[in-house]
Amino acid sequence: MPAQTTVHTFSSLEQSWDPMVPDCDVKAFFLSHRWQRLWWESFGEGRELLLLAFQHDGETVGIAPLQREGDTISFLGDTDLFDFHDFIVPQGYEPDFYRHLRDYLLSQDWRRLYFPSLSQSSPTLRHLPRFAEQQGWSCTVEQEDVSPTLELPADWEAYLAGLRKKDRHELRRKFRRLEGAGGVDIRCYSDAGEIEERLDTFFGLMRMGREEKYRFLTPERETFFREMAVALSGVNVARLWFMEKDGLPVSSCLCFDYCGRRLLYNSGFDPAYADLSVGLLLKATAIHDAIERGLESFEFLRGDEHYKYHLGGVDQAVYRMTVVRDGGPSGAG
Repeated sequence: MPAQTTVHTFSSLEQSWDPMVPDCDVKAFFLSHRWQRLWWESFGEGRELLLLAFQHDGETVGIAPLQREGDTISFLGDTDLFDFHDFIVPQGYEPDFYRHLRDYLLSQDWRRLYFPSLSQSSPTLRHLPRFAEQQGWSCTVEQEDVSPTLELPADWEAYLAGLRKKDRHELRRKFRRLEGAGGVDIRCYSDAGEIEERLDTFFGLMRMGREEKYRFLTPERETFFREMAVALSGVNVARLWFMEKDGLPVSSCLCFDYCGRRLLYNSGFDPAYADLSVGLLLKATAIHDAIERGLESFEFLRGDEHYKYHLGGVDQAVYRMTVVRDGGPSGAG
């Protein structure tokens, strides 16, 4: 059977989608079938779904989760809920996939392609600019943000040794202070029912932490988070952490374990307990647990907040790509 690119529904790709993600250069739960489908069902109104699958000999070997709005084609999802976007392309299939993607785009009526949130390791950054130049399309690649990442060592002592001297000293000092305060318990929930029961507390701590998180957590986004946290816990991905002081939740963080990595998706804490560094130390505890589980990395995700570097994060660049052409489906020429 010859290679072909076809437009699909989420249901038709449910079985083939997720098994491909671990073989991609970019591995993040934002690229999972559940995340993308729930986003589309929650926020896709008024947009045209362009869910493309590249197939070779009857096997799906690449997916392009796209949408069209006006004269612009872009990835599914906005940057407010997706730290990373990309095509789902297993390693080794990139040249064929991007060539067939180009052929599909040549057949479509658009003026602008907008691809934000591309990891620095994305093959899209290597392939699409070359194709755009060949077609006479204008292609701009700009750094959009950073996503600090910590490569995890074999044990906790090796992790501490890898921190800057001042950060190592401060982390130990803060743990001693917290221990001296007494009445502290750490709890981690992974069961779907347990997570669902505690999401109100999590959202409450998120709203306490920073004003921007209070504004960010609209009713629509809160509903999305609820559904996604429960869905991902059902496949053993979600981890909801709490620190309690004298039985009262004082900090929380929501992590996702995916493809051997722990991703810190969001967090919050009670400012009344800021002197005990409850937010920072809960994240450090989640790092400790990730090391013990043998995970490869701890990803703090987008943003350059200071605590990420105090805990050993190293910047990974995040880019956005914009492609513009004149004329109709035949392209610039």
